[in-house]
Amino acid sequence: MLPGMSTTSLAAAPASPRTYTSLRAAWIPLAALCLAFFVEMVDNTLLSIALPTIGRDLHSGTTDLQWVTGAYSLTFGGLLLTAGSTADRWGRRRVLQIGLGVFGTLSLLVVVVHSAGELIALRAGLGIAAAMMAPITNSLVFRLFDDKALRMRAMTVMITVGLSGFVLGPLLGGTALAHVSWEWLLVVNAPIAMIAFVGIRLGVAADHPDDLTTDRLDLPGAVLSVLTIGLACYSLTSGVEHGWAGVGTLAAIAGALAAAVLFVRHERRTPAPMLDLALFKNGTVRGAAIAQAGTSIAMAAVMFGLILHFQYAYGWSPVKAGLANLPLIVTMLLAAPLSEGLAKRFGHRVACMIGAALLAIALGGMSWGVSHGYLAIAISMVVMTVGLRTIMTICAVALVDAMPANRTSMGTALNDAAQEVGTSVGTAIVGTLIAVLVTTALPTGTWSPDLVQSFFHGERVTYGILAIVVGVVAGYGAWTLTDSRSVEEHPQEEGSSQEAPAADGTAEPLVAPRPAVHA
Repeated sequence: MLPGMSTTSLAAAPASPRTYTSLRAAWIPLAALCLAFFVEMVDNTLLSIALPTIGRDLHSGTTDLQWVTGAYSLTFGGLLLTAGSTADRWGRRRVLQIGLGVFGTLSLLVVVVHSAGELIALRAGLGIAAAMMAPITNSLVFRLFDDKALRMRAMTVMITVGLSGFVLGPLLGGTALAHVSWEWLLVVNAPIAMIAFVGIRLGVAADHPDDLTTDRLDLPGAVLSVLTIGLACYSLTSGVEHGWAGVGTLAAIAGALAAAVLFVRHERRTPAPMLDLALFKNGTVRGAAIAQAGTSIAMAAVMFGLILHFQYAYGWSPVKAGLANLPLIVTMLLAAPLSEGLAKRFGHRVACMIGAALLAIALGGMSWGVSHGYLAIAISMVVMTVGLRTIMTICAVALVDAMPANRTSMGTALNDAAQEVGTSVGTAIVGTLIAVLVTTALPTGTWSPDLVQSFFHGERVTYGILAIVVGVVAGYGAWTLTDSRSVEEHPQEEGSSQEAPAADGTAEPLVAPRPAVHA
């Protein structure tokens, strides 16, 4: 048994036989989970800075390079719910370790890649492995601690590390490219994945059979969820690249809608659904997912927009543009006491509504600040990050805590899927509006003063629209949360229904009675 591990809470938490009494005592498993989350998040953006170099080395065209990044995001987003459902049946630690092993092995295979097609296939495989990791890292944090305050702090650390990887990806990639070939951007994932594997093996308790569901894996539901999310994300990307009236875009939208209808119909009828739709009757589950989508719309839109702003309109180098994002990282590290204080003082609903207001204010400030210099942008980034930190931490904890004990991986998968959809929506909004308001082909090199002013105008309109969209989406999601300072866990007994207070104070079922579900 590792130092600091407690067995006194065994009776209260039979599914977690080894728990820790402080973050310091849990440093081995917590660091391992953070590494797993970091490597999955940084891989989202790490290669973006190397695309021109990859294009030259592999003699690839623009379409091939788009699929180098798109293949990862489509397999990752499409398989999140399936991976979460699988982990709740086969074991969370087991599936995470498989994902880490596959992720590390595939990262090493980049040394034998000689064509764009091979790299696209490799990136698709990495997306599958990342989908096996993402829904589980957060849910395993809950296994480390019985104390809810420790869970909140651990989740805060996880989110900070993950978002740091997402934001620092271009900076790390740009710096590395000055010294090594682009293949090393993927090779370095292998030792990180191995270290995370060992730390999780040593410090995270093995899955207990009573902590898993005995339902059969819902294969039709899994296929339909992959089609729904995958086609939805692709349609947003295709709309930006090929136009919203294009045949491919319209076909993807129609396919996503059809798959969504069939998914809902199937999940309502099957005796063992992959995603119990009755969960969405609970305000915490529904509101947290919606609010997370709102935050991801804001984060993806700003990240995508500022990459264009710094590197094209300002003409900054990739390294300088990456350093310009440091206010996001610094604020993410320093805002923890403020976010936790808001949750403790006002409760989840009010704290997240404050976070939604900060997002809207920040995007409004960004709309004004893009033509007033970097300081104005940096201040808006700080305000936005406080809002992001507040909503993302509270909603991640509340959503997973509100799920039945044997569905926590599905809770984090739902959380991640909402963020992935929000990321695609945010990128699509910025890409579409910039194309409409400025130009469909942004020129490289020095921009003319007229083009810079046109770009600033497009940004002002885009961020102004986003302030309204994000404020409404995140605000509505926050409004449906509860007022409690902590979401209490009430393990569901077999054949019983779990209830949680709704936004209006009434009790509503968390999950419909299902004899096959064992808490």
